[in-house]
Amino acid sequence: MKSYRKELWFNTAHRREYLNITAQVRSALTESGITEGLILVNAMHITASVFINDDEGGLHQDFENWLEGLAPEKPYSQYHHNGFEDNADAHLKRQIMGREVLVAITEGKLDLGPWEQIFYAEFDGKRRKRVLIKIIGE
Repeated sequence: MKSYRKELWFNTAHRREYLNITAQVRSALTESGITEGLILVNAMHITASVFINDDEGGLHQDFENWLEGLAPEKPYSQYHHNGFEDNADAHLKRQIMGREVLVAITEGKLDLGPWEQIFYAEFDGKRRKRVLIKIIGE
């Protein structure tokens, strides 16, 4: 059994962004040389998420609208967490969208459905954050 680890770093221009990282994950898989196994992709920050879904702009706007309805950014005073920081909504959004994804690797490829893509979601951006890729297999 082999193991491979890689970090991806992001610094988004906006507080909230959705980045398709599928190509970077595929590249890490190629670098690993692993052809059968599992790949874990997880956000290493508590105000960011990694998830799988369709790469469609309208859907991303729907995510944004839905999440803002559930955990609106403002007014900041509505959250007990906000004091020194103003990112309580980002913590809640991350809880909803999830921390990580696990994808099977078959014959050297990500075992994704026809429309599935891997995304990094930033909910408190404008600073440097990372994603961990961990691959195990043969």
